[in-house]
Amino acid sequence: MTTAYDFSATSIDGEEVSLEQFRGKPLLIVNTASQCGFTPQYEGLEKLNREYGDRGLVVLGFPCNQFGHQEPGDAEEIKNFCNLRYDVTFPMFEKIDVNGKGTHPLYEWLKSEKGSVLGSRIKWNFTKFLVGKDGQVVDRFSPTTKPENMRDAIEKVL
Repeated sequence: MTTAYDFSATSIDGEEVSLEQFRGKPLLIVNTASQCGFTPQYEGLEKLNREYGDRGLVVLGFPCNQFGHQEPGDAEEIKNFCNLRYDVTFPMFEKIDVNGKGTHPLYEWLKSEKGSVLGSRIKWNFTKFLVGKDGQVVDRFSPTTKPENMRDAIEKVL
């Protein structure tokens, strides 16, 4: 059986990161963008990270430029934006594709595990996947779902 922990991704600093290091911890996996109407959700995601991090939750940010070209920067620009604007401390990764031929394998799996009204496609920036301690997708949240409105679901997986 495949779990989220079976995947790896390149960090925003260019290092290969195995998600195996998060085994046994719930994950909140989000495709992000710095020039989107939902960009202020970085603040809420960071609050969740700080509030629940000591209880095991790990927020993982995956920048994506597939929706309105709202993440045009390179890794350094994205990293600086996240640090300076939102004081992001959760792991951020290199820009990836979440739809189409170049979809990152993690997102192929996430989408196959939890579809939406659009089928398996990601609708927009800040689609969120909640993964339980067993590495399985528990829930999928739309871009319009604010991070603070996910607390009940997060509490259930802690």
